[in-house]
Amino acid sequence: MTDSHLAIVILAAGQGTRMKSTTPKLLHTLAGIPIVSHVLATAREMDAAYTVAVVRHERDQLAEVIDEQLPGGMIVDQDEIPGTGRAVEQAVAALPADFTGEVLVVNGDVPLLDAATLTALIESHRAGASSATLLSAFLDDATGYGRIVRDADGRLERIVEHRDASESELAIAEINAGVYLFGLSELRDTLASLNTQNSQGEKYLTDVVGLLREAGSEVAAVPVSEPWLVEGINDRAQLSVAAAKLNALIVRGWQLAGVTVHDPATTWIDLKATIANDVEILPGTQIRGATVIATGATIGPDTTLVDCEIGEGAEVKRTDATLSVIGSGASVGPFAYLRPNTILEAGGKIGTFVETKNSTIGAGSKVPHLSYIGDTTVGVASNVGAGTITANYDGVNKNKTIVGSHVRTGSHNVFVAPVRIGDGAYTGAGTVVRKDVPAGALAINVAPQRNLEGWVATNRPGTAAATAAEDHASEQRAPEQSGD
Repeated sequence: MTDSHLAIVILAAGQGTRMKSTTPKLLHTLAGIPIVSHVLATAREMDAAYTVAVVRHERDQLAEVIDEQLPGGMIVDQDEIPGTGRAVEQAVAALPADFTGEVLVVNGDVPLLDAATLTALIESHRAGASSATLLSAFLDDATGYGRIVRDADGRLERIVEHRDASESELAIAEINAGVYLFGLSELRDTLASLNTQNSQGEKYLTDVVGLLREAGSEVAAVPVSEPWLVEGINDRAQLSVAAAKLNALIVRGWQLAGVTVHDPATTWIDLKATIANDVEILPGTQIRGATVIATGATIGPDTTLVDCEIGEGAEVKRTDATLSVIGSGASVGPFAYLRPNTILEAGGKIGTFVETKNSTIGAGSKVPHLSYIGDTTVGVASNVGAGTITANYDGVNKNKTIVGSHVRTGSHNVFVAPVRIGDGAYTGAGTVVRKDVPAGALAINVAPQRNLEGWVATNRPGTAAATAAEDHASEQRAPEQSGD
């Protein structure tokens, strides 16, 4: 149900220079989706009456993501005046004039903060008499963070920035988490009093807390249950820490849902993945994108699946697969490479050192060894011999190879597309198939084998091969001589 008394402001205007990246900081991915998408998902779950995202740097890229994932949300462009206080001031100005509720301010680079924590913040605020309530956290090392200074009665007295803190204040372990809930009227009045008279020349949102306290208003600070909930991401080191924490939560969630994960430390699962119960995941496995894995499948070890569908009871080991469908009871790997639009139907096999692309391999059919199968359709219950290559590219166009059902192809075949192998046909070892093979036929390349006797002794005299051949010839002559 929509909370008609709540507006959410998402601060997403920062430049993110510490990422040292051409990709905007908030669009770096975490568990398969952009950092900001985690915040947007939480905002959707809160179901506020209004949501406003404030953007500036790389605004078009960010706005595209926000529009897609937060339909109905408002996007506000921060002007030339810097600072979080100015961002909130512009967001508040964008709210309808008749809105009289509360404003929740969150940061676009704090992806692990969940709706349950924010709901608890709102409930605490509404149960009290404070003009503002903020989240705090207790850290073992609070270096660089603003400290929460409380009075003798435990009430928030002020926030002091690290660089301005005294020796005793630096010893405080409780820090400002940068998440605030304000009554709108008090916030609007106080924002009008902000200025840029500070070392950074910015309008600070933290100054609102100080101004409220100076005016005699109460401001409360509610500690979070776990510090990682409010940890922001400013650089790639912090991104990896957040990724590891989130992944641990995701893996544990699937374990509790009935998935066996042998080594959580080396297993990575994206948020959009779906895994049925009784799936077994072996070490070194990455399940990326919107991959779906059905009951009883075994994945890994050392396997990466990106946007794949895996059927019941399938086995996929030491494989890299993208946008592929693997049927129930099918087997893939080890050391297989499945490129987009590979379909392996029920009971089929893609074996060791096989690469496939844009191909369908029918039910019960096998490509067991050392092959490249591209732009190909294989029928049911066929076997493609080791070392087979589908020569699908003529330099201009990609052409199709059609292999029928119950076909047996020999080792080291080349199918020069476009070509069709009929149902029940056979091909001989080493055959280059350049024209269609009728159903039930045997295709071979007829070329008599020639053995040039004595070629090694004549052309490679003195080599180990020549010596071995001469020794063999001597051994063959010896019995004849002994019989004379």
